[in-house]
Amino acid sequence: MALERETTLAAHHARGDPDLPDIVRFRRVGESLDEVLDLLGENCAESVGAEGCGWGGGEDEEDGAGDIRERVGGDPMGVVGVFVYIKGQEADIKAGRRTLGPKCQSKGDEKVVIVGRGSGSLGAMEVLRSGGFTGAITTIATEDHRPIDRTKLSKGLLTDLSKLAFRSEDFYKEADITNVTDKVTAVDFSAKKVSTESGKEYPYTKLILASGGVPSFLPIDGLKGDLGNVFLLRQLNDAQDIMKAAGSEGGKKIVVIGSSFIGMEVGNCLASQKHHVSIIGMESEPLENVMGPKVGKIFRALLEKSGVKFYLSASVSHGSPSTADKSKIGKVVLKDGTELEADLVIEGTGVKPATQYLQSNDKIQLHEKDKSIIVDDSYAVKGLQDVFAIGDIATYPYHGPGGNGAPVRIEHWDVAMNMGRSVAQSILQPKSKGKPFIPVFWSALGAQLRYCGNTSAGGYDDVVIKGETDVSEGKQSFVAYYCKGEEVVAVASMMKDPYMTQSAELMRRGKMPKKSELEKDVDIMEIGVPGEIKI
Repeated sequence: MALERETTLAAHHARGDPDLPDIVRFRRVGESLDEVLDLLGENCAESVGAEGCGWGGGEDEEDGAGDIRERVGGDPMGVVGVFVYIKGQEADIKAGRRTLGPKCQSKGDEKVVIVGRGSGSLGAMEVLRSGGFTGAITTIATEDHRPIDRTKLSKGLLTDLSKLAFRSEDFYKEADITNVTDKVTAVDFSAKKVSTESGKEYPYTKLILASGGVPSFLPIDGLKGDLGNVFLLRQLNDAQDIMKAAGSEGGKKIVVIGSSFIGMEVGNCLASQKHHVSIIGMESEPLENVMGPKVGKIFRALLEKSGVKFYLSASVSHGSPSTADKSKIGKVVLKDGTELEADLVIEGTGVKPATQYLQSNDKIQLHEKDKSIIVDDSYAVKGLQDVFAIGDIATYPYHGPGGNGAPVRIEHWDVAMNMGRSVAQSILQPKSKGKPFIPVFWSALGAQLRYCGNTSAGGYDDVVIKGETDVSEGKQSFVAYYCKGEEVVAVASMMKDPYMTQSAELMRRGKMPKKSELEKDVDIMEIGVPGEIKI
């Protein structure tokens, strides 16, 4: 159903201040005003008549001439009739989003094969189908389910596929997308085909490598997978196994090894379920390598409020079996002799690019250090035709603040999805240029963290923090600006989400304030966002 709006703009000239915002009031043609306000929400200003003026503080009434009389100033507000027509599906406007539901029956010779089924894979397949691609789309992954929001595994330890899946099974059926459960063992780039463990081969005209990252156990006795109740966390079944061991009653002694995002998020989640959580980290503060010690200290304080105990600047010696059951973990021993009792252990010490199936292939160049795949600005694999790599396995040129085209590999859900969308656009329109984006991520660390930018390309040398960082009363609300010289290269916010969003857009357009300006209390929310994109 198409919607039409009749909009009245009332210029609000209060005493000596002509710059107060206009009142915008919406009327849906053929419908009552109340229905319009319910549809658009409270942010569309006050209603005509009985509703009070948002800035005057009193009742607004129209006189016989149509003037608004009850207001701050002595003169009535002038009223001008303006007609604005917005057309769209009513369900989409109410929801604030348009739900994708591309229907397709694949045909022709084009075949896109995607290795992996994470957020990058999802971004690619959705843009392909929404953009009119009618060739075959096949994803191959070891998971036996459709794409899920993997971030909810560590942040919430969710175990229900229906609460994790991005789309229903019907979405993939109607879009004619085939999700294969198998393990890719090799790629023949000359013959353009992918081989799997089951012995099957999948020919392609375009190949998207999106196999993600793989965690591994520590190479330490008792913690290398040789004792039960020691877990990694990457897949849905990992979260299910952890929650089965932890139970729903609380009170378990849980040791988390690793004080970066996975370890901190899992620790925070399990502490909220009344378990006794200890986190071991090699850094002096949690997340120090990414966020720095000043901000890391804030996160530590937040989790300590929930009862989490930290063992920092620490190294693990080994794990010992339980006296009650020799097949399971019983304690974790640190190199300084500290013993931590453990009913279960979760290792969150990072992931490596899942490129094992490519490491003996002389047709592709892998990064010498981490075996990731080196790609160009459009995420095309160097030296190969019709092959792209995205997500955790891709090292790409970073052109955001402080990047200058330096090669980076960023393990963020949002980065992978944006890469996938960009690759799909390149397949649909080979001469098009991908949409530039600034890396964004979020985390649940006793309060909601938002972050944009990147410090791995060129590092940072100072952090400018604005706001309240004391967590004792639960009123923490701050923005941290990570600077390299005068340039802001990354921004972290807690309980100030609009600041991160604004920063990402200003970075993308080359309009982020300098460090010295921020130190003089320049408010980035007062800076207009220009239309031209600079990166």
